[in-house]
Amino acid sequence: MATSEFVPQPARYAIFVDAGYLYAASGALLLSCGSRREYRVAAEKLIKALTDHADEQRRGELLRVYWFDAAPKRQPTVDQRVIANLPLVKLRLGNLNAQGQQKGVDAQLRADLEALARHRAITDAVLLAGDEDMLPAVEAAQRYGVRVHLWGVEPTHGSNQAEWLVWESDTVEVLPADFLRPYFTKAKLLPPPAPGTAAAVRDAAAAAAAKGTSPVPSPSQVFAGRPPAVKPTPATVRSSVPVPAGATPATVAASMNNAAAAATDGKLGPERDHMLEIGEHVAQKWIFERGRDNIRDLLPGPILPPVIDKELLIEAEKELGSSLRPYQEARTWLRDGFWERVYREFGIGIGKSD
Repeated sequence: MATSEFVPQPARYAIFVDAGYLYAASGALLLSCGSRREYRVAAEKLIKALTDHADEQRRGELLRVYWFDAAPKRQPTVDQRVIANLPLVKLRLGNLNAQGQQKGVDAQLRADLEALARHRAITDAVLLAGDEDMLPAVEAAQRYGVRVHLWGVEPTHGSNQAEWLVWESDTVEVLPADFLRPYFTKAKLLPPPAPGTAAAVRDAAAAAAAKGTSPVPSPSQVFAGRPPAVKPTPATVRSSVPVPAGATPATVAASMNNAAAAATDGKLGPERDHMLEIGEHVAQKWIFERGRDNIRDLLPGPILPPVIDKELLIEAEKELGSSLRPYQEARTWLRDGFWERVYREFGIGIGKSD
């Protein structure tokens, strides 16, 4: 009678991070901050530090990092978009309600952890969390033979992790302040928004929402506060064209015509004014769709995170109907237009992208 041969499971682990707990506990410990708006997190470097720390302690290979966070209406923030594009990182978003409470995060974590354990995809799970709502996920994984290693953040006093969660975990470790400090910095205070443009845009959005219509800004709202573009006149072009020695009237006229065409039509790529308008249009669209707090995370600028910069270029190419890859100068104008609109929204000075 044939007997089934037991095949040992290779050592493999996954890291599950409750970002709400990690950020809140670290902000309180390192900066005495109670709101995420009060500090900035170098998330990519922080995730790298966490994976390196796990690699030092756990046998086997890392499957991936599961990053659980929340956002209003599940609309990812700038930082969350950056995290979602990191290799071997899976972003899971719950909903953040008006009271600042995460909804759906614990259910998502349990579903992922239990599925990996059931299919024997992992032998160990590193869980960075503190809420007792995570307890069912721990118990479910352990029923399938997975060892759960609980990580916490050094508390300001007492404990910041649920007692039952600590008891049920196979091992427990507290990350000290010195480990987390390099990745958390106090946010810079911004000046209050200008009373003109931002207020007019918000009033228009509120009025449109009250009528049940889409808050689409008018051109005057989008481009309010931007100085009008001045195109060179023929006289300006004529005075700037050098006249070579020995030139005939025909060659001088040809030079002037070529210079005028270059000044009015731009280079082979899109015109500067058009790219500025597209940049402002995308910025205005994002302010409405993603919210002012989301866009505020891009400040002080003028350098965009690579992920967001790519999204800006994709949006612009949709508006333009052609690729911007061959036109470096046009991409710079696009970013300048984007930042002009963002800076006006928050009432700060105008900068230029690199």
